[in-house]
Amino acid sequence: MSNELQLRNRQKTKAVDTKLLRSVTRALLTEDLALKSYQLGIHLVEPEEMAQVNWDYLQHEGSTDVITFDYRSEVPSGEPVPEVYGELYICVDDALKQGKQFKAHWTDELARYVVHGVLHLQGYDDLEPAKRRIMKREENRLVKALAERFALRKLGTKTRLRA
Repeated sequence: MSNELQLRNRQKTKAVDTKLLRSVTRALLTEDLALKSYQLGIHLVEPEEMAQVNWDYLQHEGSTDVITFDYRSEVPSGEPVPEVYGELYICVDDALKQGKQFKAHWTDELARYVVHGVLHLQGYDDLEPAKRRIMKREENRLVKALAERFALRKLGTKTRLRA
């Protein structure tokens, strides 16, 4: 089974170094989590697209930071199932807003959303307080480990992309 990582940047709010984001994500999957198999799609989207995905699949109003789709249960019986198999929808505009709210750089939030989504794909849950604390501890540990190896600020620039 081959490992696959697809990254699509469909937002124009901030320039994102997708090559670096791909490297950060691969390091998370193969080094920090030591996964042997994964198939992951990441979509960086505008708030309008995120709001539509949020409504279509979760019946929630408005945009959100990250939505995770886990496809492991859809693998036919008898076929090998990747350890991580799914998609993440990430809204950069929400990273900007939450970065200000939590006094963090938006690129740190972007990396956090990737980690958060991948943890969901590994079975972590944040709906109950006790499980949320466990997930948040692991999320913080992984973001810190990535920040020690990568200049996460370089994931973006202050230059706006022109439409």
